[in-house]
Amino acid sequence: MLDAPATTEKTTNTATVLGACPHDCPDTCALVTTVRDGVAVKLQGNPDHRHTAGVLCTKVSRYIERNDHPERLTTPLRRTGPKGSGQFVPVSWDEALDAITARLQQVKQLETILPYSYAGTMGLVQGESMDRRFFHKLGASLLDRTICSTAGGEALSFTLGGKVGMRVECFAEAKLILIWGSNSIGSNLHFWRHAQAAKRNGARLVCIDPRKTETADKCDEHIALLPGTDAALALALMHELIVHDWLDHDYIANHTLGWAQLRERALQWPPSRAAAVCGVPEAQIVALAQAYGTTRPAAIRMNYGMQRVRGGGNAARAIACLPALTGAWRHRAGGVLLSATGFFPVDRAALQRPDLLAGRTPRTINMSAIGDALLDAARPVDVLVVYNSNPVAVAPDSGKVVAGFAREDLFTVVLEQFQTDTADYADYVLPATTQLEHWDIHTSYGHTDVLLNRPAVAPRGEARSNAWVFRELARRMGFTEPCFADDDEALCRQAFAAGVIDFGELETQGFTSLKLPEAPFADGGFPTPSGRCEFFSARLAAMGQDGLPDHVPNYEPAGSSRDFPLAMISPPARNFLNSSFVNVRSLRAIEVEPLLEIHADDAAARGIEDGATVRVFNARGEYRCRAEVSRRARAGVVHGLGIWWRKLGMDGTNVNQLTSQRLTDIGRGPTFYDCLVQVERDDRHAAAS
Repeated sequence: MLDAPATTEKTTNTATVLGACPHDCPDTCALVTTVRDGVAVKLQGNPDHRHTAGVLCTKVSRYIERNDHPERLTTPLRRTGPKGSGQFVPVSWDEALDAITARLQQVKQLETILPYSYAGTMGLVQGESMDRRFFHKLGASLLDRTICSTAGGEALSFTLGGKVGMRVECFAEAKLILIWGSNSIGSNLHFWRHAQAAKRNGARLVCIDPRKTETADKCDEHIALLPGTDAALALALMHELIVHDWLDHDYIANHTLGWAQLRERALQWPPSRAAAVCGVPEAQIVALAQAYGTTRPAAIRMNYGMQRVRGGGNAARAIACLPALTGAWRHRAGGVLLSATGFFPVDRAALQRPDLLAGRTPRTINMSAIGDALLDAARPVDVLVVYNSNPVAVAPDSGKVVAGFAREDLFTVVLEQFQTDTADYADYVLPATTQLEHWDIHTSYGHTDVLLNRPAVAPRGEARSNAWVFRELARRMGFTEPCFADDDEALCRQAFAAGVIDFGELETQGFTSLKLPEAPFADGGFPTPSGRCEFFSARLAAMGQDGLPDHVPNYEPAGSSRDFPLAMISPPARNFLNSSFVNVRSLRAIEVEPLLEIHADDAAARGIEDGATVRVFNARGEYRCRAEVSRRARAGVVHGLGIWWRKLGMDGTNVNQLTSQRLTDIGRGPTFYDCLVQVERDDRHAAAS
């Protein structure tokens, strides 16, 4: 039975409904939807939520356009044509679910069944509750969900004890802010509000990023280092802190572990060495170190761009060590923030029920290597269930991903709101609800509030929530455990143990704040085994890895290949979020078409003019798009802005045709920004188009 929309403020025909943004962004905004006669007519940020403050990004401000899109999937579909053709016919829910159940019941080796999901919604209910219960009971393979944040997240765990750090609102009081690997204006808008407040109060803002982003434009300084050299820069900063004695010796002695070893490592990295590795002036490194070492309070906002290279985990570790060296943690406006999710006491055992595995230890498949997994005949995947993700567009080395999805013997089910690249390869497509149509509960990785999302409107057509689909499959499979009867609202209530959060406050105002200290590590107390910031990690050493952070060169370092001389990163287009919103016409009209940003010198050397069609290629594949000769690119580095749906690209591909399935040093994450290419003008394709 579908959940009826719930309201908070009601008139005869109009209601306002409190909710939460579901998308993969640190801000997790609180939403207010105005509904008139059952139709959503207005969506705005909740002005009563201090982090949202009534403001939404351009993307989510168009969410009603996405919800009411004429191409929304509204009925189950069965494939009738070749895989990838997008040829389907509507069927009933009973027909679709019965067919899926029958196929699951035919599988003899249950590990050949694989769920594939990620952050299409960040909700705990529609993203990681009934689905996990179902696949645990079934005995399917487990998915290592690595495609975004595991390198940096696990690095923080080995250094600080988890995904913990500063409170975002305290950045407004900092006197120096390093924005490291983040285009905050495009991907962390509400943090940028605090950075602006700090700047108005005299703070200096420094952007560290290979690309001259919109954020870099607004900062006092931009350090355009080469991709994958962040750890070298951090170690050089440590070097200068040591030789100039810009250290808090008391904090180091009482609240850190491994200082002697780290000191020895850092002294091997004078600024001259780092300058050569990073491709930036030595004087810029020296000046940055002095600013960081002598400014109080100093804060670092790290984001996930800098960890999508081979040494991404080590880079995150090195950066996370810096605040403990200077005692920045003593101030509430000092320290570092990558993610705040470690502060949330989510009861994942209650939501996901790992006990349903009943002692089994299924194999685990890394989602970042799904192309290889689907083509591995020795350990096959025979049934694939995809939800909250679009792997054909977003997974690396997409030539292999497409080949895997095109297997006629692979039975694929996709839960989706639109006919994405991945949905084109499904045997059955099941229409999914949007955030305006279902219950959910959300944490955040940019602030420390819990948010409740209530359904504002009835589901479009026959769309159903993810949790509903897995409840129905469980019933058809004969799973009798009471947990498979929990409805979506009940799942929201199970996300936290009783008394941990104020659920009544969630119901009345849509959000509630965790009770946390303003300066969480002013007196140490890190959630590591030692209780200290661990410069040296015995846990990493026990795994055979270097216990100290170090610079780990890229698999494909800039300038190391004659055939592929350009480093390529693939940051998101400002008006897209991963592959979401690509089909929202008003946003696509702003982005226009897939682009490759290239420096004027690199363009001139190849006879490439602004707007020319180019062929971007390496040993993994090729990709065609328009070139933009851009001041945002530094010499030797190009930017393939993503992530466009393949079907909307010039030749039916996107930038992930070029990225590799190699994994990071820590966290088994993807290395999207560790990629060498060559670029050439493509006059033949330009003439044909």
